[in-house]
Amino acid sequence: MQSGRPDTPSGRADLGPGTAPGTVPGTAPTRPGTSPEGPGPFVAFIESERPGGLVAHWDSRRRRKHAEPGGPPGGTWWAPGARGWWIGILFAVGSALFALGALPGYPDAVGTRVDAVTFFIGSLFFTTAAFLQYRESVDAANGGPTRGWRRVFAFHPGQIDWWATGIQLVGTLYFNISTGNAVRVELTAQATYHHVWRPDALGSVCFLVASGLAWFEVCHGWFAWSPGRLAWWITFLNLMGSIAFGGSAVASYVVPATGQIRNAELSNLGTLIGGLCFLAGAILLLPERTEGSPEP
Repeated sequence: MQSGRPDTPSGRADLGPGTAPGTVPGTAPTRPGTSPEGPGPFVAFIESERPGGLVAHWDSRRRRKHAEPGGPPGGTWWAPGARGWWIGILFAVGSALFALGALPGYPDAVGTRVDAVTFFIGSLFFTTAAFLQYRESVDAANGGPTRGWRRVFAFHPGQIDWWATGIQLVGTLYFNISTGNAVRVELTAQATYHHVWRPDALGSVCFLVASGLAWFEVCHGWFAWSPGRLAWWITFLNLMGSIAFGGSAVASYVVPATGQIRNAELSNLGTLIGGLCFLAGAILLLPERTEGSPEP
């Protein structure tokens, strides 16, 4: 499987974020003489030979992450005017709060109510970042509306990133419900099962599916070994974090009859590992945004 080539060395050119002539809305700019790559029905990367021996590249993630007109505003670590910067920062804060809430000794130090509030606040940061990331995908879509809130409701089933970001956004909403209900006191065993564990499990499934799709997009297929790419590490860390969150959800299964958690220690460990993986991936989003661009 091809590992992807986001750079543009001598004799190569980037097709760029714009819509190519003759494309279908919501799909990659395929043309005669191109070599598309991607998992299943999706196209994540295209190599196209041009006259004179020039080889042009189109990469779906690069198109999305570098779609800001005039290049990325601001620097790598401080760019409050750039949406991509906020996506990284918000995901980082949310991830740090989830890791903090699962840190051994933290619930004993602050109390279970404050610990629950920590997770809830973290989930709100997740949702805000996920919404911005979904807008990033829709705004970069081929043939989408030029402006307005209609872009939020655009339908691009041919784009793997549209599915990934949309499913992740739904997952964050499930986490909002789960962590918000966990703040409530004196929940019955049945209420805890239905309103805390179940949405947590559904959110974890959404994160796992979304992270898998993002991984496939970067790999331009089902698997690739590309440790020299920031995007590869970001999606790998997010996939590992989603697997850890999934394990946490399984371990935190609430027995409806008793309200007892199956394995609280394993659940906290999964949440801690997942939060740290997401935190590392979120931090790497910042240099990815300015990758290949000169610092101001």
